[in-house]
Amino acid sequence: MKYTLQELADYTGGQIVGDPQTVIERVATLTRADSGAISFLTNATYRQYLANTSASAVILQEVDVSYCPVNALVVDNPHAAYARIASLLYPPVTPPPGIHPSAVVEDSATVPQSVSIGVNCYVGPEVRLGEGVSIGAGCIIEAGVHIGSNSRLAANVTVLHECQIGQKAVIHPGVVIGGDGFGQASDQGVWLKIPQIGRVIIGDDVEIGANTTIDRGAIEDTIIGDNVKLDNLIQVAHNVRLGAHTVVASGTGIAGSARIGKHCTIAGMVGIAGHIEIADNVTVTAMSIVSHSIREPGIYSSGTTLEPNRLWRKNAVRFKQLDEMARRIKSLESRQGK
Repeated sequence: MKYTLQELADYTGGQIVGDPQTVIERVATLTRADSGAISFLTNATYRQYLANTSASAVILQEVDVSYCPVNALVVDNPHAAYARIASLLYPPVTPPPGIHPSAVVEDSATVPQSVSIGVNCYVGPEVRLGEGVSIGAGCIIEAGVHIGSNSRLAANVTVLHECQIGQKAVIHPGVVIGGDGFGQASDQGVWLKIPQIGRVIIGDDVEIGANTTIDRGAIEDTIIGDNVKLDNLIQVAHNVRLGAHTVVASGTGIAGSARIGKHCTIAGMVGIAGHIEIADNVTVTAMSIVSHSIREPGIYSSGTTLEPNRLWRKNAVRFKQLDEMARRIKSLESRQGK
């Protein structure tokens, strides 16, 4: 795909400094870009690379224009503009409509002619697929599943019975949607399985990374809001609710019945306890443990940062002594009448 810089400016609402007829056909980093490539600058740390870039144009903010020796596309949010431009230059590869001969599609399934179903897929009874849906090789779509228009499932995705996926979803390989939640009841030391009778309901424009699992609800549904973005290798347990526009990074585990608000950012390897609530506009930094509800927006962290092992070992010993030290301090303060 090729676009002039003027076309890209019109598309992103940006302003051009330089030649609007410059042809752009690919993206690249500031240090690797050459003629025909567009790059971007979002962090002042990388401003040093502007002077020697060979890009045909750079997406940046007005504050950085004076540092740019080539054409500039000036926008308020360079990262977002880059995302839109990259999507134009590299549109997703969509397989042609049709059902592969090796696929099994039950007669009661609704499959428009615009749908693509790949090798060795199974589409169960009463499934409803929207226009333009793409089902990759080896996918299993069980009975009663609904998938909205223009959603794309990569290879080996499993969507279990009665679950729903909205429009324009992107679901990467190995995702499992609607597996049983971890529901067990103890009876004199013997565990009894609790049937998981809820569903998973996924909104529009959701992306789910490879090998992420989203459990069905125990009684009520697990809910994933519109425009939620989930990274690879995430566990979302039964009855969790993720608010719209929330993003969750790789390795995070969200325990059952947690409620996470809108516009939240959950970094990698975070553990979120069950039955807690996280307010809208909360950021949780990497490797934090969220053991209680968060009522106010803001940035939250737990754990300790990296330090030399010898110092860490000393601090670990001190940590075990904190309770005793606190009692001693309290005793000393009481003696001094504080």
